[in-house]
Amino acid sequence: MHRKLATTRVTATLALACAAASAPALAVDLSANIGYNSEYIFRGIPQKNSSAMGGLDLTAGGFYLGTWGADVGEGLEIDYYGGYRFAVGDFNFGVGGTWYSYTDDFDDTYKEVNFSAGWNFLTFDAAVGTYENFGGPSEDYEYYALTAVYNGFYGRIATFENDFDGSYYEAGYGNTLTFQEIELFDYALAVIYSDSTLLGGESDTNLVFTLKKTFDF
Repeated sequence: MHRKLATTRVTATLALACAAASAPALAVDLSANIGYNSEYIFRGIPQKNSSAMGGLDLTAGGFYLGTWGADVGEGLEIDYYGGYRFAVGDFNFGVGGTWYSYTDDFDDTYKEVNFSAGWNFLTFDAAVGTYENFGGPSEDYEYYALTAVYNGFYGRIATFENDFDGSYYEAGYGNTLTFQEIELFDYALAVIYSDSTLLGGESDTNLVFTLKKTFDF
């Protein structure tokens, strides 16, 4: 089983970027983030114990572009993503793409198109992608997840289809630590159960602690 199954990013098209930059009525926001995971687990697949991470995001109206990286031990994971989010009444939707790349041959490239739809406390996410597989026959995958959120608590059930297979279940709590109305950092604690099919062996349960700080420019 591959150590990384390509989700939350193919770089947005040049047309999308130009549309966001050329719209004078749109407020453009730039932010950066840094963080730490006690264990980096992506879509139920463990990547590395004790991992630092960081990213840069640009938003303009519903458009967004960004990059994000994480320490995976044998080099870095570097992701590039972009897309568009919008709301219709009580519903919200998103469409975008992500390109996952790696240094030092930790893994090969993944490219995917992702979609989301949400209402109230429920969000459905889907991704359709291709894994380059180090020059061998490329592999296709589909990812589906349903997430429920309430007062900082959340639960998620997710599964893979096509050339990749397996499921995982996640539950946790996240919030922002503040001091005298100053936001210090975001934190989260999660329990993640990955089944044996997803891991290509025995099932596994992990407790993950995350810290994150965002800076607006």
